[in-house]
Amino acid sequence: MKKSSGQSNIRLSIVIPVYRSEPILPKLVETIQAEMAKEQLSDQFELILVNDASPDQCWRVICELAEKHPFIKGISLRRNAGQHNAIMAGLNHVSGRIVIMMDDDLQHPPDAIGKMVAALSDGFDICYTRYLNRKHVAWKKLGSRFNDWAATKILGKPSGLYLSSFKAVRREVIDEIIKYDGPYAYIDGLLLDVTRSITVVDIEHQDRHEGEGTYDLIRSVSLWMKMATSFSVMPLRFASLMGFALALLSIIMIFIIFIEKLIHPDMAAGWASLIATILFIGGVQTLCIGMIGEYLGRAYLKLNGKPQFTIRDKTWKCSPTANHER
Repeated sequence: MKKSSGQSNIRLSIVIPVYRSEPILPKLVETIQAEMAKEQLSDQFELILVNDASPDQCWRVICELAEKHPFIKGISLRRNAGQHNAIMAGLNHVSGRIVIMMDDDLQHPPDAIGKMVAALSDGFDICYTRYLNRKHVAWKKLGSRFNDWAATKILGKPSGLYLSSFKAVRREVIDEIIKYDGPYAYIDGLLLDVTRSITVVDIEHQDRHEGEGTYDLIRSVSLWMKMATSFSVMPLRFASLMGFALALLSIIMIFIIFIEKLIHPDMAAGWASLIATILFIGGVQTLCIGMIGEYLGRAYLKLNGKPQFTIRDKTWKCSPTANHER
């Protein structure tokens, strides 16, 4: 698709997916505007707010803010696409030479943007943030540790790099990742496919300004499945290795049972061990079939043209062809 040409003097684009954050948005815009003035970027940045079909009045607030502030671009999606797909919608309309991605809950401090931009000036392609004091509940912290381990094994992520949703990326890298048109986008996987020129800055994780986070356990598992099955065949290899290991174990067990029967002809058949073995093998088979089905399902949806996102409206004038599906 063709991206919005934008203004040539735009240096920085900030993309924020918006969901259930109606009361937070005015404060968010005010804080970012103040920080951009401090960095002397008042006339060189744009703020792209992507309404991910939020059930509250987020779009109305975005429209009001866009009328008041010329640096705001609002995009509204027809249906909820998820955080990463919503970000992809925003990335397709950036004009800046550096792109910042952050959340809408003010837990990501805008005063860190200057540090991130400065880090990219040293020649890096991506600057991630690392939280010094994460304000997340215990299960999210444990989930992040597991996700970090899995991303290192599956995506080849550099060890010790935390894949934060608050990051700065060079425009050349953005132009590469938006070529991906699959229905299940995973931003960090796409970034790691393009470059390994990455640096990190430390930030203080802020308390959520209002309300509660929308990433529950189900959404977190869904995000992990995107990472695991969209950018690696390692789960399939795991299933193959598991099948090979079970076959080898079965041969060994048959050999042991045969020897035992020869030594002890009166040996009684073990009902409990038999049932346990059947349940174990059945469970592993179901797991492997599920993994294969996940891959086939994603391939099927892509072949059938499932859109990555669908735009309903924008706050700026655009050509009729701009309302597109990805």
